[in-house]
Amino acid sequence: MLLTIRTTHAPATDLGYLLGKNPARSQRFDLGFGTAHVFYPEATEEACTAALLLDVDPVGLVRGRGNGDGGTLDQYVNDRPYAASSFLSVALSRVLRSAMSGVSRDRPELAATAIPLEARITVVPVRGGAEVLRRLFEPLGYVVDAEAHPLDPAHPEWGDSRYLTVTLRAETRLAALLTHLYVLIPVLDGAKHYFVGDEEVEKLLRHGEGWLAAHPERTMIASRYLKRRRSLVDQALARLVEPEPDAADEGAAPDEPTLAAVRDAEEGALEARISLHQQRLETVMQALRESGAARVLDLGCGEGKLLRMLLAEPRFTEIVGMDVSHRVLEVAADRLKLDRQPPRVRDRVRLIHGALTYRDGRLAGYDAAAVVEVIEHLDAPRLAAFERVLWEYARPETIVLTTPNAEYNVRWPTLPAGRFRHRDHRFEWTRAEFAEWAEGVCARFGYIVRLLPVGPVDEEVGAPTQMAVFTRTDSAMVDVSLESGDG
Repeated sequence: MLLTIRTTHAPATDLGYLLGKNPARSQRFDLGFGTAHVFYPEATEEACTAALLLDVDPVGLVRGRGNGDGGTLDQYVNDRPYAASSFLSVALSRVLRSAMSGVSRDRPELAATAIPLEARITVVPVRGGAEVLRRLFEPLGYVVDAEAHPLDPAHPEWGDSRYLTVTLRAETRLAALLTHLYVLIPVLDGAKHYFVGDEEVEKLLRHGEGWLAAHPERTMIASRYLKRRRSLVDQALARLVEPEPDAADEGAAPDEPTLAAVRDAEEGALEARISLHQQRLETVMQALRESGAARVLDLGCGEGKLLRMLLAEPRFTEIVGMDVSHRVLEVAADRLKLDRQPPRVRDRVRLIHGALTYRDGRLAGYDAAAVVEVIEHLDAPRLAAFERVLWEYARPETIVLTTPNAEYNVRWPTLPAGRFRHRDHRFEWTRAEFAEWAEGVCARFGYIVRLLPVGPVDEEVGAPTQMAVFTRTDSAMVDVSLESGDG
């Protein structure tokens, strides 16, 4: 089976950096069920094509299995060496692992950039034909071409087979293309050549993050990917439909955690000269200490930097980190070394998957919540849902929230006028806009608020970050006060 990926992005040979495979030489990989070859039939500055050729050994797959499931004739006479299948998905995840994760050591900016890409699969079985193919890929932004193959060219009256040569074109990130192929190739023929269990649900959710929940054919995708095992399909759909539809909208965690790291690095480089990120976390920590909270939520916890600081202080007896990204939570668990912590430490922290625009009973009953550099990732129409989730339903005693001060952006020499500080920001508020929003939240939900600067205060434009500390009150009085130094 053969997959080719072509780009005309100049210089096109940078595709080799994205794939982590040198265009000047071919490479061979033993995968157990066969051999994968990666080579470049075309490699110029104007256009570059990478090919993944997978040679499956169908006899070797069943050799030594006896006369049980492996003894039937169809185990030896089949389309496995020729047609794209779940074997190709496995090859993608093993041979192009870093590219599929959005990692490029030499071209990190390009890995996070949409470029013109064309993928061609020769050939793939498609149950439902070209119509199903288009229903799966067109909602993801691809232009789809499908070339049908007749059952027998000598007998055209027999009609077409279920095999198609498929070409997909889009301007997208390479990691997104590879992830879509990884999930949808087995979906096309509704078959997998290995046992499907609970771990496949986790794979589907992980690789479908950021796009599958909003896909109009998510039910068909889950059903075919999980080989129609009803309990697994129901589990996957339940977890998809509740928290995930806003993964792309919220942007609190991008499609892959590795891409999140790239984007956070960009923002961190911008702020490095004043160590703003560390100042922000320390200021949030101080506000949480002053609140007297023992049970704390870190909403949009990312890779766990604030969680690590909370865990270091015994006063915080129960800590919950929530994020919309499965992958980012895995990174957080690894960085916190939860599997190596003693029980008295490990039992204090819990990581949960969820979205900030859906009512979630798991968030109720906590003393305080931290929402650090998250709100600006929400689309404006989502703000009302976010407010109700946190201030009306979860309703902690204290809420500490930070967001950029848009006025300070003129002080960044590397930030073009009119640009946000982070490419995933949907908006950035001035101090007056932030105060107006905070006042409205207090009026609607019965809180008072203090607004504080974070970072060095400029006499003209204020501090780079602005922080609000909301405190719940039973009084009808609502007040917004500005601490000195906020301008």
